[in-house]
Amino acid sequence: MKRRSETSKSDAGAALLLALWALLLLSAMVIGWALTINSGLIVSSNANHVLQAEAMASSGAEVALTREVSPSSPNLHRKMGNESYDVRMTGECGRLNLNFLAQGEDPRKLAILRRYLDLKGVELNDQDTMIDSLLDWVSQNQGLHHMNAPEDSDDYHPPHAPLNSVDELKKVFGWADFTSKPNWDQDFTVVANCGAIDIAWASRDVLRALGIGDDFVDRFLQLRQGPDGIDGTEDDFQFNTTAGTTVPPEVQGALGLNPQQFQQIQPFVQFKGPVLRIVSVGKSGDITRSVEMVVLKQTLPGGPAVGAAPLAIGRPQVFSWKEL
Repeated sequence: MKRRSETSKSDAGAALLLALWALLLLSAMVIGWALTINSGLIVSSNANHVLQAEAMASSGAEVALTREVSPSSPNLHRKMGNESYDVRMTGECGRLNLNFLAQGEDPRKLAILRRYLDLKGVELNDQDTMIDSLLDWVSQNQGLHHMNAPEDSDDYHPPHAPLNSVDELKKVFGWADFTSKPNWDQDFTVVANCGAIDIAWASRDVLRALGIGDDFVDRFLQLRQGPDGIDGTEDDFQFNTTAGTTVPPEVQGALGLNPQQFQQIQPFVQFKGPVLRIVSVGKSGDITRSVEMVVLKQTLPGGPAVGAAPLAIGRPQVFSWKEL
């Protein structure tokens, strides 16, 4: 009798262990299933946020293309619940147009590029090589060969045509070290409608490359950018502008240029040109996506009223569009 009782207890214990094991296995399966479902929901949620962020970035870019919107417009910044877009518009022609500076091999234009490279710490001998190689690269006359540039070879063959993009500069002999540095391209452009340098948007180094003294450049930038130190915002100083892109006398004075000095750089400068770079950043949750465009916004004939934002004619011409 005692032996039968012990056997029953043993069977009961084994059954309990088996039940516990089955329960543990079932729990693991349920947990695994729940984790799989949760992972799928996270992936689906992230994918949805990506689409929403892309949509917001595109929406911000579309707003920037409308005729009434200027770089300081409050419509460039919008938040809707968990989604938002922020757009920044800057003048593309404030950059140095490499094709324009190399065109015609004008010593005055090349001096601007040389001064810029000097400000960036490029040695004189390297400047000679870089500039001559650039001239060989864009020159349509294949019979010419500049002294400090390498000859054509199977490994190096300049296209003898204008640069199609700023990144193409990486292929030009002598520019490898310069183009490997962070933000090396922030002051360059190749947009055909940008020739003369737009003083309304030019950076400190670009203004200095024009031969303007540091003190006058700093004073002008402080005036141009307003108290927040940022171009294209509501507190920017409003210069009295006239039709076209003529540099206002106020700007000439702020830069410390007398009429004779301004006359020397006048062919190479403009003010508030119509080409703009638009960067729209869309956000949904923690996901961000960006869109960048370079567009031409032509203004109404006769120019805007003093202090008023220029109105564009029709839909802007888009030169380039890319996702960042």
